[in-house]
Amino acid sequence: MLDVIDYHKAYGDFVAVDSLSFGVEGGQIVGLLGPNGAGKTTTMRAIAGIIPPTRGQLKVDGFEITADPVGAKKRLAYVPDDPRLFETLTVWEHLQFIATAYEVPDLDVYGQVLLEKFELTEKRDTLAQELSRGMRQKVAICCAYLHRPRLLLLDEPLTGLDPRGIRTMKQSLVEQAALGNAVVISSHLLSLVEGLCTHLLIVNRGKKLFLGSPEEARTAFSNVGDDSLEEVFFRATEAGEVSR
Repeated sequence: MLDVIDYHKAYGDFVAVDSLSFGVEGGQIVGLLGPNGAGKTTTMRAIAGIIPPTRGQLKVDGFEITADPVGAKKRLAYVPDDPRLFETLTVWEHLQFIATAYEVPDLDVYGQVLLEKFELTEKRDTLAQELSRGMRQKVAICCAYLHRPRLLLLDEPLTGLDPRGIRTMKQSLVEQAALGNAVVISSHLLSLVEGLCTHLLIVNRGKKLFLGSPEEARTAFSNVGDDSLEEVFFRATEAGEVSR
């Protein structure tokens, strides 16, 4: 579903991402982990077609993001850590806008399903500028889900959500994976990653340190095999490059 091949991003002499290669299959939920400045957001923005790669290929369901940006972007959705909404549009008008852009045929039905799932029904006619941080996040998530993307890219998706919203979000990601879609989550909340992700991609200083299941990560970086993901993360980022 997602193939990143020798992705390299440099800004002058500064290398943000260094020859990164990995793949994500449909049905997988991959936690993209790394300290601040590791290249996580740069990588997600490149996959989404927002910033061009210096070198490499980024393929979404077989469509290369620079060679065929329309084909690739039809099949993905990206929710940044601080999603920007149109302040003078209502919640429903946001969904109408996305439905028009992606030619969604069943907005009235599926849009309402999403509003109900994320408890936005009562906010349907509320302007974005009047929404709380958590409500704005929910609107962005609904917009991302609306055109049924094959690849979901989520940067800190739980920001601003209350406990019920967090549970709904996690359940929805499991449902997306069950449909055969691929999910990539970047988060500093290791507890979210530990209980949700099928695979971990750990990066540091723009390089891949590890790609595999949480159990494989514990085997690679744990002395006892049952350390918390937090301990595994610290050992991985302190140990240097493994590149599994």
